[in-house]
Amino acid sequence: MRKYIILFALLLGISLNLQAQETVTVKGKVIDAEGIPMVGVNISVIDAPGLGTITDLDGDYQLKMKRYQRLAFTYLGYETVEVLIKDEFDINVTMKEAEASVLDEVVVTGLGTQKKITVTGAVTNVKVDELKHYSSSNLSNALAGNVPGIMAMQTSGQPGKNTSEFWVRGISTFGASNSALILVDGFERNNLNEINIEDIESFTVLKDASATAIYGSKGANGVILITTKHGEAGKVNITAKVETSYNARTITPKFVDGNTYAALANEARVTRNMGVLYQPEELEILRLGMDPDLYPNVDWMNVLLKDGASSYRANVNLSGGGSTTRYFASISYVEDEGMYKTDETLRRDYDTNANYRRWNYRLNVDMDITNTTLLKIGVSGSLAKRNSPGLGDNDVWGELFGYHAISTPIFYSNGRIPALGTGNKTNPWVSATQTGYNENWDNNLQTNVTLEQDFKFITEGLRFVGRFGYDTNNGNWINRHRWPDQWKALSRNPQDGELVWDHVASKSDMFQASGAWGNRREFLDMLLSWNRGFNEHNLGATVRYTQDTYKQTVDLGSDLKNGVARRNQGLAGRFTYNWKYRYFFDFNFGYTGSENFAVGQQYGFFPAFSGAWNIAEEPFIKENLDKLDMFKIRYSHGKVGNDNTGDRFPYLYTISGGAPGYNWGTSVYQKNYAGTHFTQVASPYITWEVARKNDLGVDIALFRNKFSATVDYFNEKRTGIYMTRYYLPLITGLESNPKANVGAVQARGFDGNFEVRHNVGDLHMTLRGNMTYSKNEILERDEENKVYPYQYDRGYRVDQQKGLIAMGLFKDYDDIRNSPRQDFGVVQPGDIKYKDVNGDGVVNNGDRVAIGATTRPNMIYGVGASFGWRGFDFNFHFQGAGKSTFPIYGKTVFAFSENDWGNIMQGMLEDRWIDSETAAQLGLVANENPNASYPRLSYGGNNNNQQSSTYWLRDGRYLRLKNMDIGYTLPKSITNKYHFNDIRIFVAGSNLITWSKFKLWDPESAQPRGEEYPLTRSITMGLSVNL
Repeated sequence: MRKYIILFALLLGISLNLQAQETVTVKGKVIDAEGIPMVGVNISVIDAPGLGTITDLDGDYQLKMKRYQRLAFTYLGYETVEVLIKDEFDINVTMKEAEASVLDEVVVTGLGTQKKITVTGAVTNVKVDELKHYSSSNLSNALAGNVPGIMAMQTSGQPGKNTSEFWVRGISTFGASNSALILVDGFERNNLNEINIEDIESFTVLKDASATAIYGSKGANGVILITTKHGEAGKVNITAKVETSYNARTITPKFVDGNTYAALANEARVTRNMGVLYQPEELEILRLGMDPDLYPNVDWMNVLLKDGASSYRANVNLSGGGSTTRYFASISYVEDEGMYKTDETLRRDYDTNANYRRWNYRLNVDMDITNTTLLKIGVSGSLAKRNSPGLGDNDVWGELFGYHAISTPIFYSNGRIPALGTGNKTNPWVSATQTGYNENWDNNLQTNVTLEQDFKFITEGLRFVGRFGYDTNNGNWINRHRWPDQWKALSRNPQDGELVWDHVASKSDMFQASGAWGNRREFLDMLLSWNRGFNEHNLGATVRYTQDTYKQTVDLGSDLKNGVARRNQGLAGRFTYNWKYRYFFDFNFGYTGSENFAVGQQYGFFPAFSGAWNIAEEPFIKENLDKLDMFKIRYSHGKVGNDNTGDRFPYLYTISGGAPGYNWGTSVYQKNYAGTHFTQVASPYITWEVARKNDLGVDIALFRNKFSATVDYFNEKRTGIYMTRYYLPLITGLESNPKANVGAVQARGFDGNFEVRHNVGDLHMTLRGNMTYSKNEILERDEENKVYPYQYDRGYRVDQQKGLIAMGLFKDYDDIRNSPRQDFGVVQPGDIKYKDVNGDGVVNNGDRVAIGATTRPNMIYGVGASFGWRGFDFNFHFQGAGKSTFPIYGKTVFAFSENDWGNIMQGMLEDRWIDSETAAQLGLVANENPNASYPRLSYGGNNNNQQSSTYWLRDGRYLRLKNMDIGYTLPKSITNKYHFNDIRIFVAGSNLITWSKFKLWDPESAQPRGEEYPLTRSITMGLSVNL
């Protein structure tokens, strides 16, 4: 009997095993809570990589699989449904919208993905969909006020140059580079703006030492991690998006007309006891327009600039794949048109406008070599072309600010082309349309291979990732220049009335110049990690090795060092532990080598540790505060090094023979001896710039994640800052200056963000905001000895403006006699009065102090909201900057400082000092207010009034409606009929309104002269389609 039982059990086991191996066909339909079929739902077989499908236009699916396996139904924004396939093979599923949970939120770090609740460092996970609301050709322009921890500012609106400079937590050094490390799919990239935003899957910012230590010296200034999209198994998924924008200037500088200019020029001369520039009869000729050759009245901004220009963007993504291979492919096109009016007679031959075009492409392929081995291959790149007018690329805005309404006509009546001079004094219309054109090409190709091996067959949680990348970056410029014959009418011959000419420049036919640059980069990155849970204990360990090579391949020049590849090596590791997801501890280190330092100084060890306590997981909290989803306190401390000094091999010296040799004397008594001498002295003790970073943060989530917030306080002390030692005695005999690690900077501040989500029926609402504040202070810097402590940079901010303290204007000559003497020239009532800071009775350079804040804003903030209702969506976002001041100066600010070269801006001189005598002579209203906003006019420059001072310091604070868009997504009942998954139409606006005390040009640019291509506001219409 026992034998029969054993035989029966054996046969039953064989039968069940065969049944489990049986391949069956599973089919069904997937609908949402309202019964509408769902298109594109991903259906995968758990523990069978690559095996799956997606639902079709009717929500139906079908796939073959083995019995007793589990199916997972996933769709973005919906709860995952899992079904065990046993005896039923017709599986119909209803999916419900997911309630977001902070406990399940995933962030990307240097070691892959991990749940937000386990993160102990300062990490910001950026919602890419929110960045996509910004209709910009460049990703960096969407960061300011959107990403806590990032401070950004845009300085130009010219196509191809309209990008933002950005820093993670501000500026913390004046020596080595401040730039953040940008990694795309684990590979270093130099330019964030080369990336197509539609390709991005996730965007993460690592800010403190704990999060960045694994990147060694490259992560000293923060790290931006970007992962791009990859394909999923199933039918081909196609997404297309097209946008067209109309761009206008946020603020267009406006200048006075010819009559106003002539009257002001006369006033500037008369008030300084000089004769008038324009006689009454000349003013009448100008007013009546009787002689447009000598007395024109030209609005150069209207002549040269269009009201606006268009931009076009198009993108197509394809993704899909089978059971073992998936793919994602994309191609995009961007075109930004310039705002210059062009010469239509030349348009067929060449384009002189400031246009920009860029093509992006990407292909990501994932292949399952085995169930535990994944191979990823990526190819991406961009091709960009920037077009610009021949001499106008850099000069045209300076010329627009230089040519006033009476300077010259557009053309003389006899057809001759006018000009005040050559170079940057060329007629702005000629400079922008008649001097040929420039082409700048950039071509980047990036290839990478990633191998991911799961070693769970050795031990659970063991994983290896190896990456190899090879990039080539090339560019070239071609300048095709020409210019016409140019003349200047000086006067009219009193005998015959004919014009008297000065021949400014002879005609030049088109000639060509060109150049090129190029480099290649190689990356190797190997990472071995282990993560394992033992009951209530969770452990992790990681070891990472990296090396990269940068080699310049074009335009090497004569310096042999340019042909030597730049190499970096690094070894990093991490150990993590948490207990019950309540207490967390991480230890990280980076051991990095640099070629920039001499033997013995090449390697640096940079450790960091962090810990966190999730108070919400404490039993007494869970029992009494069930609405508290997460309340985590974090702290991290670490040390990171920076070797990006900008110099190659500073520990090497160069020598030369012959004259002049060494100077064994002084600057007064020169005593040179010819012979072999140092042309560049060595700095053999240069080593790492070291930043010691502390971060204290709080993460909180309430009411099932309806409210979430993060706040971090950071404190960083950076020592050993690399700088040149300029202040050495001449008697050393050196003709060069050594370098040394002699600087120190303290930086502190906070950043944070919040989000509130609430639903009322079909109305979905989200309110969000963020802020970043950072302030630095120079602790040590190699400086020349000063008489007064306030003259040092120590104790002040990096790049803080220095100048005199203005105390208004001199009221009268008694005020001048009773005030300290000012050593900047003769002063009159109405000139700027300065404070004698040191009290020595004389105002001179010894009275210059730190004034204002810094040009770069110390605070960036943003607040916005999103609403969704039955297919409609509405979003807006305000962005602002604070704690920023910038000086203004130049030929337009200092009216008539360069005689008749320089325009007069509307609104600049309205509240100027006018003495009563000049007012009576010219028929003006006197204004002898010592608090007037503009001093007494001068003609030909005024050294006293043009000193850098608080008088010319402007408030850089602003608030703007950064973005607003409204869209409508067609119902699925309509789109499915036409074989579409989603169709959305939308209208968006960027930089729509700006509030600021500064009105002359856009305050974000913080330009001292305003002579830059203005920033733009845009209105965009777009369509996105998913098949």
